[in-house]
Amino acid sequence: MRRVKRPRLSQEEADNQVIAQAGDHAAWEKPVRVKRVRTASLSIPGDLAARAAFLAKLHREGRLEKWLARIIRERVELEEVAYIEAKRELASRGGA
Repeated sequence: MRRVKRPRLSQEEADNQVIAQAGDHAAWEKPVRVKRVRTASLSIPGDLAARAAFLAKLHREGRLEKWLARIIRERVELEEVAYIEAKRELASRGGA
């Protein structure tokens, strides 16, 4: 079964819609179940954590975890692009 994608409502739009439909039982759908995203935890050496905390402050990031997640995401994206390019290059050499 395909899920229907609905446009995202702002918090205010959602609140207004709920208030407008509060008394209309026909307007309500089945309850939506939401799965909680599990977070992963990483363990890094203390000196590396201290260095990362310093750099996060330099980048004006309030939370070290948020800055680290951004840095890791950027690095993973770079690695994925490099992998795809290397794979494409190998394929083109094999076909030549």
